[in-house]
Amino acid sequence: MSKTGNGPTLAGDAGKADGTTEVRRQKALLKAGALQNAILTSANFSIIATDEKGIIQLFNVGAERMLGYTAAEVVNRIRPSDIHDPQEVAARAQALSLELATPITPGFEALAYKASRGVEDIYELTYIRKDGGRFPALISITALRDDYGDVIGYLLIGTDNSVRKQVELELNNAMAVAEKANLAKSDFLSSMSHELRTPLSAILGFAQLMESGSPQPTTSQKRSIDQILKAGWYLLELINEILDLALIESGKLPLSLEPISLTEVMQECQAMIEPQAQKSGIRMTFPRFECPYFVIADRTRVKQILINLLSNAIKYNKVGGAVVVDCIASTPGRVRISVKDTGEGLTPDKLTQLFQPFNRLGKEAGIEEGTGIGLMVSKRLVELMKGEIGVESTVGKGSVFWIELNLTAEPQPAAGAAEPTAVGQAQVQADAPLRTLLYVEDNPANLMLVEDLIARRPDIRLLSAMDGNRGIEIARASRPDVILMDINLPGISGVQALKILRADPATAHIPVVALSANAIPRDIERGLEAGFFRYLTKPIKVNEFMDTLDMALKFSKTRSPRANKEDKA
Repeated sequence: MSKTGNGPTLAGDAGKADGTTEVRRQKALLKAGALQNAILTSANFSIIATDEKGIIQLFNVGAERMLGYTAAEVVNRIRPSDIHDPQEVAARAQALSLELATPITPGFEALAYKASRGVEDIYELTYIRKDGGRFPALISITALRDDYGDVIGYLLIGTDNSVRKQVELELNNAMAVAEKANLAKSDFLSSMSHELRTPLSAILGFAQLMESGSPQPTTSQKRSIDQILKAGWYLLELINEILDLALIESGKLPLSLEPISLTEVMQECQAMIEPQAQKSGIRMTFPRFECPYFVIADRTRVKQILINLLSNAIKYNKVGGAVVVDCIASTPGRVRISVKDTGEGLTPDKLTQLFQPFNRLGKEAGIEEGTGIGLMVSKRLVELMKGEIGVESTVGKGSVFWIELNLTAEPQPAAGAAEPTAVGQAQVQADAPLRTLLYVEDNPANLMLVEDLIARRPDIRLLSAMDGNRGIEIARASRPDVILMDINLPGISGVQALKILRADPATAHIPVVALSANAIPRDIERGLEAGFFRYLTKPIKVNEFMDTLDMALKFSKTRSPRANKEDKA
């Protein structure tokens, strides 16, 4: 009985298993059918299927909603290209022809070309609705193939791209507005720099003249002049820091990243900072380089950063304190420069407030001058040079500020490069020939300052003009050895005047030195690109001015037509 009974039981189990499998298969088919139906009836994207000739065979609900046609109006009647912008379809055909070096016929062929070669293609074109309305669409097109691999049609899946296009438009508009604002900001900064430097030029220029004048100023006068110069140079430093910060934040600060010698930069900083340290009674210790370090950086900005850190280390040190500068290879590919002081140190709370603009950490009421901008500018500059800046501090013991820069190999001198020659200040001899300097300047105070400076040079005769056009006339008539040119002039600018002088064979050889209160880096760069021999900024630094004038006179002597005639003779 048990065996006889087992037979039918096993057969029954098999039947049940077959029945379960069939139920599952039917459910899977229903699910797949439901998914296909959901896709085909979705109103969120268009599905268009064509035959191998490109005639529409399927037009789903989403396509009907987007384009305003019913399926009956388009199936077996038109191609997808008929509801695209015809000019865009033609442009796509032309682009494909150039890309593939194959003639492509405008129309559906242009839309389906890549898909027909087994490449899924995605492109942007404009759909045209039944009512004539237009909207941008993102379309994916795929070739449909039979079991033999032959193309039997194409599937186009499209989405309305209007929202993304609108966002892109708004973003582009916002970027244009921001760029316009940045340009306006740069123009404002340039204007403010000019306006602030112009009166400073007179203050600092005449103070320098009084300081070095003959007879020597009295002790009382010398004390007053020192205060004028100290306040004036500090105000200039403040203007420069504010302009630097604004330029950095607007992304307009140019940097010249190249291999530079840290040994040379450190020596220059040492020469600049030691007088300040001696005056404050601070002992300075600088490293002795066993091997040269070269870093990728902007030389001028590295000096600016180091001078800022060194000045702070002196300024906020204790009486009779010390500053130790060190330079070591910190991590592979980097070098760390550290500046250690013996000041009062910083609490953890104050450390978190460092590198914030205009934050002097409670020193605002102290006797030491400062704005709280320098560290912020230094941080931004180091980061722009792909470096890092940091600080370690202990209350009662002092602080260590450090920067890290990327090391590089020592640059090799170009083949055949001439050794640089130093140009010293020319010694004026009693029998030296009289040279002529033309100064084109509309500001009476600036003109008076240069007149007083040139009065100390018996070998130079000064001519002047109050505008660019008059300056050109005098240059053509008098053929001066050197021309000193302001930039902002009535009538034509100094740059325009330079172009006219350069175009005239009679004046093309004359070195023209810019002397301007336009001191933002882009102004200086544009001036040098325009062809100025040198670009000096106001306020005038007397020694720099005289050195530049001597260089220009020396250059003029070698370039003058008279010198050329003598050489030929």
